[in-house]
Amino acid sequence: MMEMSRSWTGHLARRSRWRRLLAVLPLVGALTLLAGCGLFRDDPEQHEVGPVSTMPSGSSAHTLVVNGQARDFRLYQPANLARSTAVPLVVMLHGALGTGSQAETSYGWNAEADREGFVVAYPDGVSRSWAASPDCCGPPARDGVDDVAFIQQLVSTVADQLSVDRTRIYATGISNGGMLAYRLACDTKLFAAIGPVAATQLGPCPAPAPTSVIHIHGTADRTVPYDGGPGKRDNDGTGRNPVKIDGPPTPDLLGQWRTTGGCDAPVTTVSGPVSTSAATCPEGRAVDLVTVDDAGHQWPGAAGPGAEAQRLLGLDPPATAPDATETIWRFFDAHPRTGG
Repeated sequence: MMEMSRSWTGHLARRSRWRRLLAVLPLVGALTLLAGCGLFRDDPEQHEVGPVSTMPSGSSAHTLVVNGQARDFRLYQPANLARSTAVPLVVMLHGALGTGSQAETSYGWNAEADREGFVVAYPDGVSRSWAASPDCCGPPARDGVDDVAFIQQLVSTVADQLSVDRTRIYATGISNGGMLAYRLACDTKLFAAIGPVAATQLGPCPAPAPTSVIHIHGTADRTVPYDGGPGKRDNDGTGRNPVKIDGPPTPDLLGQWRTTGGCDAPVTTVSGPVSTSAATCPEGRAVDLVTVDDAGHQWPGAAGPGAEAQRLLGLDPPATAPDATETIWRFFDAHPRTGG
């Protein structure tokens, strides 16, 4: 009887730990790449398939069909937006384990859009991840999902139905989403600028068009290391959830984009833990690296997970500076696409 009691007590304790874990998972969203631990959904959710028909003010949900697959996104359109004026479009790409809805609530882009007058799209990755390279990340990489085609079609659809300034289309994202932002800059000429956060560039990028880039990264990031190479979630691109993160050191990566853009040498300024190396480039472009000392794998300035989520999931404490959303928007606003 005593042995049964001990077993039942242990069972209840395990159930309690799982309940605490499940309670905090929605708070995590895109803050970490949880590869290889069974949290990717192998089968996409079923969707009601149909064309985008209306894009009302506020936040709305839409579905596209891309390569025969239903793809979802959310769109935020400020209520006070002038319908007669062409406005910028920002595509915000969630990280692994995140969703468009989670990104909409986590990073403050709707409030920024209200203040500054632009629209924001929040696409959903298949199985909560993006194919940024053949080896990363998760089921989309394993199954060869064409996320570049999805984002291109999303932008085209929104721009056809709303008054979008086609010289001011931008992409930003965290972690796996930031990796897709780099892939979009490598494979298309659609975006005036990209703003990856806690990300790197994966896969081939032999001849990208000159593009404005602002990259924000913490020096203590262990998931996508600032100094390059594999992170703690790396599995060398193997198994059902491939994650191979083998990007270059972050300063070297930004150096590559400066070379691509024919930019001047960067000038570095320091404000507390934040160092900004900014380079001016021809035709009004720029390539900036914002380095946050001792920050981990996160979106600086966003509300971080609580102490219990940090403890149970091994997450980094939130960084309060800089405000990544405001910093990226200021950069985007100053760098429309120019020239060819």
